[in-house]
Amino acid sequence: MRNAGYQQSPWHESSSGSPRWQATTIIGVLRDGNVALAGDGQVTFGDVVVKHGARKIRTLADGKVLAGFAGAVADALTLFEKFESQLSSSDGDLRRAAIDLAKEWRTDRYLRRLEAQLLVADPEQLLLLSGEGDVIAPDDGIAAIGSGAPYATAAARALLQYSDKDAREIAEAAMRVTADLCIYTNDRIIVETATQADEQDPDNAPTDT
Repeated sequence: MRNAGYQQSPWHESSSGSPRWQATTIIGVLRDGNVALAGDGQVTFGDVVVKHGARKIRTLADGKVLAGFAGAVADALTLFEKFESQLSSSDGDLRRAAIDLAKEWRTDRYLRRLEAQLLVADPEQLLLLSGEGDVIAPDDGIAAIGSGAPYATAAARALLQYSDKDAREIAEAAMRVTADLCIYTNDRIIVETATQADEQDPDNAPTDT
């Protein structure tokens, strides 16, 4: 996988020899029925920072679903649109929408050329999607993509195991650690969250009169 994989160079040259827009960190954390996605705002072109406050995370389905990207910006926006369409056609079923997108991404001649990775999540699941057809649900509720993914993942796992912080606090703290270590990740951090709807208390349920 190019652009956004854990083991890839933070940037590479395209087939034309020009550097591609990429390098970032996005992390997702699931904890206690809450999910948070956090991302930095840096956009790098080759070895030059061209933007500090880009928004790489979106809320979908009236805030019930979160999505973040790493990789080529235009490619990721195309994938966002495709995913949102799949989410709508699957009546908000995140896993089904993710699988359908992964199938289309892998088999469609145009989509196969798109260079990005996506993290998508709702309060019950967190999924990593790639153009190789991958739909990966992490065992521990933590997943990250982009050049700073290993740093963010390590920090988040430690916080999850050794602290009582909630999903948002863990994601933000992990991003700040990453910003200190990864030169392709800055501290202009954006965090989005989604929470399971509270079940109605039977004692407060409305009664017929």
